[in-house]
Amino acid sequence: MRAIVVDAPGPPEVLQQRDVPIPTPTTGEVLIKVKAFGLNRSELHFRQGVAYSGSFPRIPGIEAVGVVADAPGGEFTPGTQVATMMGGTGRLTDGGYAEYVKVPLARVIPFTSALPWATLGAVPEMLQTAAGSLDVGLGAIAGQTVLIRGGTSSVGMALAVLAKLRGLTVLSTTRNPQKADSLLRLGVDHVLIDNGAIAPLVRELVPDGVDGAVELVGVNVLRDTLWATRTGGTVCFTGMLSDQWTIQEFYPMDWLPNGVRLTAYSGEAADLAPETLQGFLDAVANGEAVVPVGRTYRLDQIIQAHHDLENNTVGGKGVVVLEGN
Repeated sequence: MRAIVVDAPGPPEVLQQRDVPIPTPTTGEVLIKVKAFGLNRSELHFRQGVAYSGSFPRIPGIEAVGVVADAPGGEFTPGTQVATMMGGTGRLTDGGYAEYVKVPLARVIPFTSALPWATLGAVPEMLQTAAGSLDVGLGAIAGQTVLIRGGTSSVGMALAVLAKLRGLTVLSTTRNPQKADSLLRLGVDHVLIDNGAIAPLVRELVPDGVDGAVELVGVNVLRDTLWATRTGGTVCFTGMLSDQWTIQEFYPMDWLPNGVRLTAYSGEAADLAPETLQGFLDAVANGEAVVPVGRTYRLDQIIQAHHDLENNTVGGKGVVVLEGN
């Protein structure tokens, strides 16, 4: 099979397409014929050698969608549409940047959809992160206000779509005024141009502060996000688009406003229930939701895809579609 292999960390050029053996599943594993896979910044971090876990050489890729090629335990019929993600895939074991991927049964989520593979490939990790941030990180409920810090990222866009489906009022940020219309088209209620200090802008719209906020930019703006949130509200730290992950000197009494809670969310495949995935895909098929696909690539364009990720020019979720598969 064709696969992308990384022998050692480095620039995008370390992503090398090779012919490698198709993996052989055993009982408790599923072999998936990959139709498409989404691109994630965590894969960029792994390829750069700055991720917290992983080993080389490795086929990267933390997610994929496709059809079951083999399930020795009989849990799935060959041809069943499935998604897979997380759990060390693409870091500790070979991942989705390939024509086939072998994963444990627990990381396989079945679905049925006639949507294009380019659309389906964008969904699993993006939806899992968005849903987990709202449900686990914030405990958000209909009628509340939510701030998405980093709104034009793929997860930020998915958060906006999902939050509107759930009856939330959405405030979303972008540093680029030219991207405001793209957020409004997703249903965002208020677009804020992020100058690094948006708490005053938020409180002009919501004087007491938002009920919840999802931080996707990083710790460089986290303090400001906390101060945009009401007493009793919650900020969920989900992403690090700025690549700033840690707080050097964290003084809670100074950082945290009175009564504002700070949580985090990373998640696993088990956090995305089949009914949640199926419900979202059905909503997309019915025109009730959209999948923010930015660009699509072929497998042999993976180096360009990673350059685009680094340069933040994808404009939504990047997806690799395996042609002729």
